[in-house]
Amino acid sequence: QAKIERVGNLNYPEQARQKNIYGQSRLLVALYPDGTVKDIKVLSSGHKILEDAAIRIVRLASPFPPFTESMKKDRDILEIIRTFSFQRKGLSSY
Repeated sequence: QAKIERVGNLNYPEQARQKNIYGQSRLLVALYPDGTVKDIKVLSSGHKILEDAAIRIVRLASPFPPFTESMKKDRDILEIIRTFSFQRKGLSSY
């Protein structure tokens, strides 16, 4: 979460700020055991510019930490659902 927010605030979509476009995009991110991104699916979004920014932020922040040994025993792919909240004060993710 911290890495996504750091990368997201450094790469906040300037066009969205200029046009006062704020809102949320919800993504499903699938990760391989080595922490690389397998797939990104948009679950909901109010604005295409924010949707594209959220996808770009995930790609810029990758790779993520690799799975632990115990995680590798339980799963081949990890799916995480995150909401990206683009606001005047910056990006937050939950």
